Amino acid sequence: MSTSTPASTRAPMRAAFGFIFATALMNAVSFGVVLPVLPNLIKAFVHGDTSLAAQWSTVFSVAWGAMQFVCGPALGALSDRVGRRPVLLISLCGLAFDFFVMALAPNLVWLFVGRVVNGITSASFATANAYIADVTAPGDRARAFGRIGAALSLGFLAGPVIGGVLASIDLRMPFYVAGVVTALNALYGTFVLPESLRPEARAKRLDPRELNPFGAFALLRGRGDLLVLCVLVALFSFAWMVGPSIFVLYGGYRYGWAALAVGVVMMASGGIGAFVQTVVVGPAAARLGERGTALLGAAAAAIGYAGFGMASTGWAYLAAIPVFALHNVFTPALQALLTRCVDEREQARLQGLVQATQGVASVVGPLVFGIVFAWSTQAGKAPALSGGPFFLASAVMMLVSLGLIAMRKAPK
Repeated sequence: MSTSTPASTRAPMRAAFGFIFATALMNAVSFGVVLPVLPNLIKAFVHGDTSLAAQWSTVFSVAWGAMQFVCGPALGALSDRVGRRPVLLISLCGLAFDFFVMALAPNLVWLFVGRVVNGITSASFATANAYIADVTAPGDRARAFGRIGAALSLGFLAGPVIGGVLASIDLRMPFYVAGVVTALNALYGTFVLPESLRPEARAKRLDPRELNPFGAFALLRGRGDLLVLCVLVALFSFAWMVGPSIFVLYGGYRYGWAALAVGVVMMASGGIGAFVQTVVVGPAAARLGERGTALLGAAAAAIGYAGFGMASTGWAYLAAIPVFALHNVFTPALQALLTRCVDEREQARLQGLVQATQGVASVVGPLVFGIVFAWSTQAGKAPALSGGPFFLASAVMMLVSLGLIAMRKAPK
């Protein structure tokens, strides 16, 4: 059960939400700048072979997910002990360093090293989510997580277009820009980001067992509601990985989209997603409840992924985006449900557990979707087969929908 902090203590901390929003926004811009470029940089290193580039992209994605799995719980436990602020700032500095490594990479090995560092530093999102749980009351968390999700969507709205434009000048330039933006973000946080975790709420010591990613799952012991929700998180995260794993190569292969076109499509999707997270999540949670809102998002994802897989033209793909965009209500609603399952002292451990769960999905998802896509794009295969990964993602989201329907009630 979650406990609420007295209003007199929480009131001054509400202003800090704006700082986290800005941090998430700038962080997402830096990620978005790179997204439409990295697969094409990998493709350049393998002499334009789409199938081979898909295989290497899968290796990169699996390594990134593995780092998320290993480092997410450790950073969450560390932030419970020393506070959220230092963990966030150190992670941002590491992320800036990573972008510069990838910008200067002379071959796939160095590019891979940069991606591994990226996975380590981006595991700090668990700490950012714990920050939000620190400064918002339980009943307000779905709306708060929705706004943070909107910041991420807005970042992806601008980032891919910027990345596409910069890549048309030089394929490496987006990485330099992402590094500079992230470094400025870290500098900004140094001066304006306050600590959210009260000293009396911090862990008395850092238990080495909590640094073990498998140890994070000990939090599930004896908590049936939390176990069910974490399974749904894992399935959703697995399905969601179909986009980052294959979208850039898929768009180029099936629709002939260049990096700029991919960026524009990401911008459109991010813009609609930001609208959903800003405008729809709060009213939906108030009217449907957090479980009902999550169900709406899961069903929209199932329909949207099926639409993407069936789309034989670029325009048909674009037509499915508005329906798919409703999936953006899923994560804020489920995050709110999750935070109700633990008390104040366990919020960062919870977010570390969630990130470890997502890390597992980030390993398995790219592996599965990448293999399916690489197979479907081999010479002699029909172009329509390349939609197979999206059909698989749709089936998984149908399972998530059924799981939410089967839940008797939401955690209190």
